[in-house]
Amino acid sequence: MTGTLRGLRPVHEVRRIPREAEKLNHSIRLPGSAYCAGSARTGVRSLLTRHELPDLCDTAALAASELVACAHRFTPGKEMVLNVRWQFDALRVVLYDQHPAHSSPEASEECRGRRSRRMWLLAATVDACGGDWGLTPVLTPAGGTKAWALLPPPPPAR
Repeated sequence: MTGTLRGLRPVHEVRRIPREAEKLNHSIRLPGSAYCAGSARTGVRSLLTRHELPDLCDTAALAASELVACAHRFTPGKEMVLNVRWQFDALRVVLYDQHPAHSSPEASEECRGRRSRRMWLLAATVDACGGDWGLTPVLTPAGGTKAWALLPPPPPAR
């Protein structure tokens, strides 16, 4: 690095974000059924189109779908909450599920590793667009997991 902060876009890559994007902050409650991944895809596409972010529709819909599908595998039949928000010049897709708390830190880490390995498609997609993703336990007595994807806007067409 030569005096620049990592992660900042070069000036020629800065993209004007539509004013509607700045208002994007929605939560969707999903009942935890197998069809919820499709509902998440459809909902995210609709939100991004309405908020003038069509370039992110495919990537964000896939991210939401993968987050929901993985949560369903680990907590079938449990309600989950999908949050889609534009913040700090990036789209944040966050899923909260009700995965039960583990009895030990080792069991928790093992479960986190299994879940991370199942999210290989999300990892590849987010990496390809220059974003980030992760998993973290929700710190409540009942447990829960927060899984997220951070998607930067695509560079402007040349």
